[in-house]
Amino acid sequence: MPEQLQLRLQWQRNPVADEVSALTAVVRPILQGVLFALKQDAVAEVGGYENVKLGLLPRLYRPGDGDCGICFEYAVHDAVHRGDALVLSRLVEAMHNHCRMKGSTPQSILFGAEKKGAVQLIDTAKDVLTDDSSLLYGSKGRPVKLKRHLDGIAAAFRKPSARLALPYSISGLWKADLFLGFTDTDYWVGTTVKINPAHLEWARGLRIGVVPARQGNIEAIAKDERRNLIVCPLPHDGAFMEVFYQGWGIVRQFIAADANLPGEVALPRPPERQVAKYLVDRREFPVVDVLEALLPLAQPELLETEEQDAAITLRRADGSITGSVIAPMARTTE
Repeated sequence: MPEQLQLRLQWQRNPVADEVSALTAVVRPILQGVLFALKQDAVAEVGGYENVKLGLLPRLYRPGDGDCGICFEYAVHDAVHRGDALVLSRLVEAMHNHCRMKGSTPQSILFGAEKKGAVQLIDTAKDVLTDDSSLLYGSKGRPVKLKRHLDGIAAAFRKPSARLALPYSISGLWKADLFLGFTDTDYWVGTTVKINPAHLEWARGLRIGVVPARQGNIEAIAKDERRNLIVCPLPHDGAFMEVFYQGWGIVRQFIAADANLPGEVALPRPPERQVAKYLVDRREFPVVDVLEALLPLAQPELLETEEQDAAITLRRADGSITGSVIAPMARTTE
């Protein structure tokens, strides 16, 4: 009787999405980043984030040097949730091959405490993490139980004095932008995300640094010995970073045009103008509602996972029994 082995099959569902839906997918987290980069007093005047209409962004938003970086963090986080194949393949490679993490169900927790309010971020993280969630920090020692330190990490971001209360091994974890991990094995790593690779910094508790790859280069994931970080460049040409910068340009031009359709010289390409028109048509609605409304128009999840049973048949060299696995063929679509 053949033994049974459970296989986890994963394939790319939409290898080439149309450009409009790909741009829409990345514009959503960029808008979210812009929304939560607004000054707190300006948001309070209109009654909170849920009341900020898309058409109000040009009046409330004041461009800052770190805005693109904030939106990049949101975009990377969102790409993990959408199952963006190129982003996930790079991050999973970094976690599997360089951090020695086991697992097959990747997840991201956004944890930039300055962006959306520490309380909400902590509540979201606590919904994902369990009491056994273990943080791997890249040095000798027992993994830290992450959930029990969330409040202390957020407090350390706001109050330098609170950093002394964190365990020495994770005393810099308050600098994390994301926690990346696998929900099936419950292993996690602190991750810093920088739009400018020159700004990448190590701190105790951080393990992975996510940066853009340079144009025209396919950069390998590698350990930066000086920073003690696994540096994971996300691909540019025809890939995630190129789409991100195009989406960033759409949002900036939309704001510069006072929430109207930018002139053709500002957005000369039809796909970019179509996405901008999506925004113009929804300028009278709150940004949080627009984000939800754009979801069906965005590029759908790129990876699909299925677990199946496969029979192991043993057939010896003489023809009677040796080891082989009978597994389903990889799925294809018409």
